[in-house]
Amino acid sequence: MLFIAGCAHRPGVGGIKDNDNGPWSGRISLQIQGESPQAFFAGFELQGKAEQGELTLISPIGSVIAMLRWSPQEAVLESGSERTRFSSVDALLAQATGTAVPLHALFDWLAGKNTSLDGWTADLAQRSLGRINAKRVQPEPQTELRIVLDQ
Repeated sequence: MLFIAGCAHRPGVGGIKDNDNGPWSGRISLQIQGESPQAFFAGFELQGKAEQGELTLISPIGSVIAMLRWSPQEAVLESGSERTRFSSVDALLAQATGTAVPLHALFDWLAGKNTSLDGWTADLAQRSLGRINAKRVQPEPQTELRIVLDQ
């Protein structure tokens, strides 16, 4: 399981454009309820698209915690000197976080498209301020994803 420390990036100023195609950076929080509740917090840099891209998770002091890279052929998680390969980015994210995270929908949410997927619903009301919240109630475990973008 990948545990991510809290992160303190400076909040952005200004707004997000509706046609923003990334790359994106900011802070990300993933809270998973259930028998063993978990919470992940990190700074992030995201580039690419749902089919092929790269996500870097950053500690509060600015060091890289982990780097996730994916393509149609494979997904790779690099953490420290360890490198783990997965058959898909969905398998990588499920292993790293303990729950399925909708990467395709995440890219849509960042682009301002209110896509619902696998029980997830997104609140994009504050997207112009760089804030995105998404929740999954079903299937279990209940999960909440929060993103605050640097601007």
